Amino acid sequence: MPRGNREAATGILKSSMRDNYTEHGVDEYYQKVSATYRNPHFPGVKNCLFLWLNRWWRLRQPHIEDKKFFVFDMACGSGEATVAIMEWWQAGREAYKTRQEQDHDDHSDSDRRARPNSAPKARMPPPIGPDMPVPCILAADPFTAQAFHTRTGLYAHPLSFRDIAEGQLPEIASKPVGAPKSNNSSQTPSPESSLRGYSPPKVDSPVIEMVICSFALHLIEKPSELFALLWELSTKARWLVILAPHKRPEMKDGWGWCKWDVDSWSECRMADPVGELLEDRVHCRVYRSLNT
Repeated sequence: MPRGNREAATGILKSSMRDNYTEHGVDEYYQKVSATYRNPHFPGVKNCLFLWLNRWWRLRQPHIEDKKFFVFDMACGSGEATVAIMEWWQAGREAYKTRQEQDHDDHSDSDRRARPNSAPKARMPPPIGPDMPVPCILAADPFTAQAFHTRTGLYAHPLSFRDIAEGQLPEIASKPVGAPKSNNSSQTPSPESSLRGYSPPKVDSPVIEMVICSFALHLIEKPSELFALLWELSTKARWLVILAPHKRPEMKDGWGWCKWDVDSWSECRMADPVGELLEDRVHCRVYRSLNT
C-alpha cells in the first residue's frame, strides 16, 4: 500500500513506492530513507490543507483565539503537512497586514484590483489577525525524524502508531526530543481538563485541535490496531484530517469519530463521498471527534 506512486523524488529510492515496500518492507524502507525521504505529492497535500484550513477558520476559528493552537502531524514524514500549515498561517498574517495597510490608503480599491493573484480564490488564506496564535506543532514519526528536522527546523518524536494508541504524545516540535522542561509552571487550569473522562496524567498533554495524517494511516493493516489508534486520538483531539492517494483506510462507526462534510459543515455518513476534497490526485477526508 503506497505512500505515493509518482515520479521519483529525492530520497525515495525507486519511483514506485509499491516496489520499495516489496523489495525492502515498509519498516526497512523508511529506515533507509530516514534522513532523505520526500513525498512527491506535496502540491496536492498543500492545496488540500489550505482548502480545509480556510473552511475551518471561517466556521470554527473564534473558539481558538487566546488559546494555543495545537496541531499533531502524525507520521510526519519530512514535514509536508507542517510546512503547509505554517505557510498557510504566514500567508494569512501577510494578508492581514496588507488589508491593514490598504485600510489607510485612499486608493485601496484600485490596489486590491491590481494586486497579483495567481492562486484560486478558494485556496487563498483569510486575513489572520494577531489574536490567532502561531500553530503549535506536535510531530511524530518512528523513522523520518531527521528528514523532518532538515526540512522544517523542528523536532519530531520517534513515536509509532502503537505508541500513540497506548497513550503517548510527542512534545512540542520546537524543542529537541528529551530537552529539559521549563521550571515555570502555569497556575491556570490545563487545557486537557476539558477532555471527556479526563484524569490528570503524569505529564501535561494539550488538547489537540487537529491531527493530520498524510499518506500513512493506510499502512495499518489490522482493523483492531486502527481502531485502538483512532479511539485514543478521539479522546485527545477535535479533528482528524486524513490525506492519501486513495480512500483508504476504511473508517467505521463506533471508532470515536464521525465523518464531516466540509462543504455543508455537518456530519455525514461514513460511506458518503460528499464533502471530501480532491486536489492533484490527493484525497482529503475530515472527521470530527465524538469524545471531545
